[in-house]
Amino acid sequence: LPQARAGIISTVEVLKVMEAFVNEPNYTVWSDLSCNLGILSTLLSHTDFHEDIQVFVRDVFSPIGERLGWDPKPGEGHLDALLRGLVLGKLGKAGHKATLEEARRRFKDHVEGKHILSADLRSPVYVTVLKHGDSSTLDTMLKLHKQADMQEEKNRIERVLGAISQPELIQKVLTFALSEEVRPQDTVSVIGGVAGGSKQGRKAAWKFVRDNWEELYNRYQGGFLISRLIKV
Repeated sequence: LPQARAGIISTVEVLKVMEAFVNEPNYTVWSDLSCNLGILSTLLSHTDFHEDIQVFVRDVFSPIGERLGWDPKPGEGHLDALLRGLVLGKLGKAGHKATLEEARRRFKDHVEGKHILSADLRSPVYVTVLKHGDSSTLDTMLKLHKQADMQEEKNRIERVLGAISQPELIQKVLTFALSEEVRPQDTVSVIGGVAGGSKQGRKAAWKFVRDNWEELYNRYQGGFLISRLIKV
């Protein structure tokens, strides 16, 4: 992909190579594919090809998603669990219908306490329901954040809130980032999640950083977190 971004080879050729990995079982390979497709999706978000790349993601990731399923199989290792989370999150965010429906069902059971989601499925489920959710979905996520006993779960939720799509809800997440509900060292993760969530999120996050620059700069005193914020 770096060569394609530099104009040395065609992006189409890169996508053809990606298609060849459809039967690949290795987590590291899929993680790399996911990362590169994410970069490509960001680059295409300002073009007419954005929906086309979502279709491509659904086509490439659905076979491995069907093989892995939602529940762990006997003898699975740690990397299998990581791969499942990666694949389901990618499919859900891209709007894969079956993945979205199952994520919504499992999220409802989780919220109602009927069947608590395993740690490795929470991020993909949260991302999926938020990406295709509404104000009540966001309110539920903020409630889960408030109720969470473990900081790990709070951080997990903070990282995915930016997946929400509607402009007014994006603003709500950004306001939340600077609230007392979020530890100062974790504010950057929330804003970064918004910036990486969508084209609208990127614009909103950049405006939010500029509008609140004095507070953010004073908070971090020019340390590594302010550098990270600008990078994201």
